[in-house]
Amino acid sequence: MRFRHPDGSTVHLAYCTNVHPAETLDGVLAQLRDHCEPVRRRLGRDRLGIGLWLARDAAHALVTDPSALRGLRTELDRRGLEVVTLNGFPYEGFGAEEVKYRVYQPDWADPERLAHTTALARVLAQLLPDDVTEGTISTLPLAWRTAYDDERAATAHTALTTLAERLDALDELTGRSIRIGLEPEPGCTVETTHDAIAPLTAIGHHRIGICVDTCHLATSFEDPDTALDALADARVPVVKSQLSAALHAEHPHLPEVRAALAAFDEPRFLHQTRTRTAAGLRGTDDLGEALAGDALPDASPWRAHFHVPLHAAPATPLTSTLPVLRAALTRLVGGPHPLTHHLEVETYTWQTLPPELRPRGRAQLADGIAAELTLARDLLTDLGLKELP
Repeated sequence: MRFRHPDGSTVHLAYCTNVHPAETLDGVLAQLRDHCEPVRRRLGRDRLGIGLWLARDAAHALVTDPSALRGLRTELDRRGLEVVTLNGFPYEGFGAEEVKYRVYQPDWADPERLAHTTALARVLAQLLPDDVTEGTISTLPLAWRTAYDDERAATAHTALTTLAERLDALDELTGRSIRIGLEPEPGCTVETTHDAIAPLTAIGHHRIGICVDTCHLATSFEDPDTALDALADARVPVVKSQLSAALHAEHPHLPEVRAALAAFDEPRFLHQTRTRTAAGLRGTDDLGEALAGDALPDASPWRAHFHVPLHAAPATPLTSTLPVLRAALTRLVGGPHPLTHHLEVETYTWQTLPPELRPRGRAQLADGIAAELTLARDLLTDLGLKELP
């Protein structure tokens, strides 16, 4: 979906396909048929943007076989779909029964992360619509914190510098500008937008910036205005933003709130949980750990990294951090000029929601994704953007 900002520029809205498990190119093609095109039809649009997730095997198949890449581009066009952004964070196995810590491997100190992201950039340069010259890729925020030291940090810095040089060369070759955004996430060495400033200014290249995920922003209790002001002051570009909402518990000391939170404690994904104390932010790596005994202080609200559907906040006594998303979006695209032109709805947790909230089959999932995109569209038009055909 495309929108015209009052300054005349185009803002793209997509939904991320990491909600649909697929490790191979055939799986990606099936996604387009079984999920993406049905969502487009529900929205009554001739064109729908998708934030494509390409696992290692799919990316390798595309970058090594020009005919396969042309075939994917043809299939996108045929189904009324377009790609301006990729989710390059998960490497493989995102649909596995247990993902948890594995999603952070390989990290930016591993040569495979550089190779994979380079492949994604080359693929994206060929998938961009004919009238679009800029693409974006979100990526792992360097590494999980416990797997990082000064030596690995230096290796990661070198890898990102090398990537920036490759992106420069790709631009010269294709006329397509691809940019990468580190996506701060709780528990990683870059946990907050503030944590991203030092490594990104050290790299100091306009092609390497930040991806602001509004669920992660909220989970870390970051104020959107403060965070985006600091990024602007440091001249760190917001490459893209993922529109997502976290799980919020206002009174985590109450037994009924604990019981409601326990329904979201599931085995596939990591749900980092945070609370604010007088001494600063406290947290656990997973929701179950927070619920076990007194691992986390419960005098103040808790937030958990669980991407809650935008249009459907959980029932009382829980809620979502949709207000944080609204505030961030107002700053991102509501001013005289957009801070970013690429927005991506990223609720990948549909099948891990409590059973009563989980979609039953493809049709309900498509309904839910379409409802999220409708909400995001309404937020954008309320900010003065005009939806384009």
